[in-house]
Amino acid sequence: MSQSPSITAGRPYPMGATPDADGVNFAVFSENATRIQVCLFDEEGVETRHDLSEREGGIWHGHFAGIGPGQHYGLRADGPFALAQGHRFNHAKLLIDPYARRITGHPVWNAALFDAETPKPTDTAPFMPRCVVEASLPAASRHAPTPMDQTLIYEAHLKGLTNLHPDIVAKGRWAALAEAPVRDHLTNLGVTALELLPVQAFINDRFLVDLGLTNYWGYQTIGFFAPDPRYLSGDDLAEVQRAIGALHGDGIEVILDVVYNHSGEGDHLGPTLCFRGLDNASYYRLAADRSKYVNDTGTGNTLDLTHPMVLRMVMDSLRYWVEVMGVDGFRFDLAATLARRDTGFDPRAPLLDAIRQDPVLAGIKLIAEPWDIGPNGYQLGAFPSPFVEWNDRFRDTTRRFWRGDSGQAADMAAGLMGSAAQFDHSGRAATSSVNLITAHDGFTLADTVSYAARHNEANGEDGRDGHGENFSDNFGVEGPTDDPTISAARGQRQRNMLATLMFAQGTPMLLAGDEMGRSQSGNNNGYNQDNETTWIDWAGADHDLLALTRRLIELRQSQPVLRQRRFLHGDTRADGAPDLIWRRADGKAMTASDWNDADRRLVIAELRMSADTASEAGEGALLLILNAGEATTVTLAAGNWQRLLDTSEPLASPEPIPDAKLNVNAASLVLLATQTETS
Repeated sequence: MSQSPSITAGRPYPMGATPDADGVNFAVFSENATRIQVCLFDEEGVETRHDLSEREGGIWHGHFAGIGPGQHYGLRADGPFALAQGHRFNHAKLLIDPYARRITGHPVWNAALFDAETPKPTDTAPFMPRCVVEASLPAASRHAPTPMDQTLIYEAHLKGLTNLHPDIVAKGRWAALAEAPVRDHLTNLGVTALELLPVQAFINDRFLVDLGLTNYWGYQTIGFFAPDPRYLSGDDLAEVQRAIGALHGDGIEVILDVVYNHSGEGDHLGPTLCFRGLDNASYYRLAADRSKYVNDTGTGNTLDLTHPMVLRMVMDSLRYWVEVMGVDGFRFDLAATLARRDTGFDPRAPLLDAIRQDPVLAGIKLIAEPWDIGPNGYQLGAFPSPFVEWNDRFRDTTRRFWRGDSGQAADMAAGLMGSAAQFDHSGRAATSSVNLITAHDGFTLADTVSYAARHNEANGEDGRDGHGENFSDNFGVEGPTDDPTISAARGQRQRNMLATLMFAQGTPMLLAGDEMGRSQSGNNNGYNQDNETTWIDWAGADHDLLALTRRLIELRQSQPVLRQRRFLHGDTRADGAPDLIWRRADGKAMTASDWNDADRRLVIAELRMSADTASEAGEGALLLILNAGEATTVTLAAGNWQRLLDTSEPLASPEPIPDAKLNVNAASLVLLATQTETS
């Protein structure tokens, strides 16, 4: 490729490197730089530097004739290195283009990359990956969205899901998602949306590399447009499109976990890779001491999403992944940070408003992780529609209730009905609560019933990392056991928690592998374990648990009462029946003193379609019984009841209940249905 292009003014849009019939247009934002250069690299890695002499506002631009797709490049920025003003310019730093569509690899850690107090003169090009000019891909076809009340989210790591499957060829790559074993598993399970941990280009933290470990989860993004190269089979970005399209063909949506709250450049001691070197004072929220960063994320820095060009970058990234790659939604990591102004959290923050009004993003799924570590960082229930939110209270309550903790009945009941105290406002739907019992961060389901404490020694932090309180239980033995009584009790609790997840109002999210009994050997923070600890062991799958999970999902999908958009508050329907009754074991309605009984281990909900939903006389009811205590007898209301599921007899077929008394086994969940009206 020619390294002596003819350079003309070009255009300040679109941002990044855009090829056309004559060459490539470059547009780069830096409000405070005094010079921006595009650095071109030939096949031997020889670099030539070219000024972008045209500037419109803070956008530097130029058209380079004679180059095209496949060209390797980087950026350099001149300007003051003035920490008191928040500037960290250093022309010796080769920088990643924030809009790069493809990046060749990851930084090689070297002291030259780090400018803490003074700029280092060593050229960092030998240690930096290259950006690559990419031809524009055709727009992806849009997939018809699955309604939230029919959605089942499956959270997975792309590599962890596929790397150990014996029948997958492209292990750990995007192409693996298009292979039959993955698609068949998801469709047979009943999954409607695959939520992937971060797949945008991210770094391997230096301290992890020094420990011989790697960043597995990917929450250190350095390129918001480029797929991380470790998940590509080669240089063809269309691999991503094809994988997503194949999943769409099976009716499965793809949701990306995205990290727009911070970058992988870390705190003031971190490396200069991209944003820091292009315009530190614009891209980041700086502390009163402008040599430091606001750290609401716990990762060392926080992107300034109130800056119009940083906001534009994030919006352009979201639209790119939707329009070009075909994704169907996003899960926003530490979303409270995305909605922060200087005065704190604001549900009308610029990014949230921009997303909600954008026609390209209309109809996609928007999932918030509703917290960060900053002041007043816990914002569960505070996000505006159409955002839905991870509900960690549901997770903790479900674990504590089934563990037998005191005083959990009222909270468990609230979680079963979609956590209305948090979400039933501003016209939000009951599906706003994304219910989970596990996620990538924390114990797997199997470990929740097998370990009383975390076992994170392999992470290199002396076991101090990860959640300290998991509301878990080992049934008297830490880790694996050959005791059949303990194994049976652990299996029973897993079934109870899975059934609670699937039968609660809201949107269920299942952690990949929980349906097969996946364990991480007690590691509850597998962020740096890119190995068998975190990869799904398909050969060791618990097929009985898998079959039960499929049955639970089928029941949820077949029973609209279990997945309503309206909240249930016991209101009277048009046919005269209340849409929700909380009952005691004797069949009578619960009283305030019953709810305040800390020793209560029994929750019984009789529920129907909401009073706000069109219904017909004689429409059926469900009876959901959660018994975390000893065996008991429950008096049923009049009606022709049928037992659909009993977690203590998971293989039993549905059967009618012949009388008004039902024996409920200890530590079990039962679901009944009737097709005739009850009193």
